Amino acid sequence: MLTSLTSVQEGKEGLRYSGSMGIRDAFGQFLLEEAAANPKLVVLDGDLSSSTRTILFGRKYPDRFFNMGVAEQDMIGTAAGLAMAGMTPLVSSFTIFLIGKPWEQIRQSVCYMNLNVKLVSSHAGITVGPDGGSHQCIEDIALMRVLPNMKVIVPADGVEARSVFRAAVNHHGPVYIRGARAKFPIVMAPDYQFQLGIAPLLRAGDDATIIACGLMVTKALEAAFSLAREGISVRVINMSSLKPLDEDAIVQAAGETGALVTAEEHSIFGGLGSAVAQVLGQHCPVPLEIVAIQDKFGTSGEPDELLVHYGLTEKEIAAKVKQVISRKR
Repeated sequence: MLTSLTSVQEGKEGLRYSGSMGIRDAFGQFLLEEAAANPKLVVLDGDLSSSTRTILFGRKYPDRFFNMGVAEQDMIGTAAGLAMAGMTPLVSSFTIFLIGKPWEQIRQSVCYMNLNVKLVSSHAGITVGPDGGSHQCIEDIALMRVLPNMKVIVPADGVEARSVFRAAVNHHGPVYIRGARAKFPIVMAPDYQFQLGIAPLLRAGDDATIIACGLMVTKALEAAFSLAREGISVRVINMSSLKPLDEDAIVQAAGETGALVTAEEHSIFGGLGSAVAQVLGQHCPVPLEIVAIQDKFGTSGEPDELLVHYGLTEKEIAAKVKQVISRKR
């Protein structure tokens, strides 16, 4: 049932993954590889380089690394200036600081000017864990999607993230890449190549479709596997490109399966579910259920505990699939 785009194996006991990788770890490795071939690449960090893994780049290329301290507005302004000078700045910090504090500068200095600045966040969503609600940014996709010229990407794992970083550097213009603190199971095949605006099909199915991003791609595959044991055939799509969105994949899934469920580690407002609902409303109305964080802030706890607490589990996705199938005409 799984396509060649994924490395996941199905067994009698469940899904088997080839390992796990942190998106921030993939970022650190990518920077070292890319820097050698791209002398215009520079990195800016908000005094969190050990956590964001940009410290690896800073140690090897200190003349191209800028620790901007706890001054995120200035960091974005500096990145805009470097982009205007012909450099390719990659800016990194925790999501709540990278997106929340300098949103005006991102809008005015980067997006309004359509500058070649890449924003790579870390510690997004509730899987930040014990740091609590103040650090668990669950609004960032909405904040970035609304900005003209900005591209928004949420990798499913470290393998996809490496390909995403390369695609972002090769794309001229603003890009936001959402990363996490936790390591994700590897679901994408080693030779997978990310394409902006294209959503890869990870599992075939006829009864319903799950469209997921980030960590929830893993949960979606696990839900589809458990439902298959009950005779329910579910398609799974990795919607890592949130903007531009693969509208064709959504419309095709709606037409062929007649029922959709979205899953994301983000607020129910303004994220993947909202984007899919807009497409369905305009082109192919079918029943839709959204698995996301309801109108709440995060709280302190271990990542796995928080996923259960906020209903971001394969069991919740499977329940929503059954619910949305029951709503088919």
